Amino acid sequence: MKTQMIVLNGGSSSGKSGIARCLQAVLPDSWLTFGVDTLVDAMPAAMRASDAGIEFAPDGEVIVGPEFRTLETAWIEGVATMARMGAGVIVDEVFLGGAASQQRWQKALGGLRVLWVGVRCESAVATAREIARGDRVPGMAAAQADVVHRGVTYDLEVDTTRSESMECARIIAAHME
Repeated sequence: MKTQMIVLNGGSSSGKSGIARCLQAVLPDSWLTFGVDTLVDAMPAAMRASDAGIEFAPDGEVIVGPEFRTLETAWIEGVATMARMGAGVIVDEVFLGGAASQQRWQKALGGLRVLWVGVRCESAVATAREIARGDRVPGMAAAQADVVHRGVTYDLEVDTTRSESMECARIIAAHME
């Protein structure tokens, strides 16, 4: 069975979105890309400032509540259904809970051929990207650089510290079945 889904996991500003766009360019078929930012942007603004939703602390910590988890579960199941219906799907994720986050996805993706990819980037480089972007809470990249990988099992890891997104995309594409 060929790869049906690619899950890119890495901290904020690690380069996941750039790799996802490059994968769309190098893969032979059409692939959809969805990121956790897609989910957050789709939520009502009130949920981005609620204990039950998602909060972005001044130090860059991200805190999620029960309403966020409910919507996240529905989103994950929806993304999995698209892959089951034949769409190639690339997911740009941030496993804030490390292994527990991966397990939520694994439960939903049962029976699908998934390529799990860790996207690493040195904290100082991710922090510089975060500052240049200007759309992230300062400190988020540093806070997430290592925690998102704790206990997570990958088929492949790439490092964007010194590698361009296209180079990483080609490495990932070469590992697909």
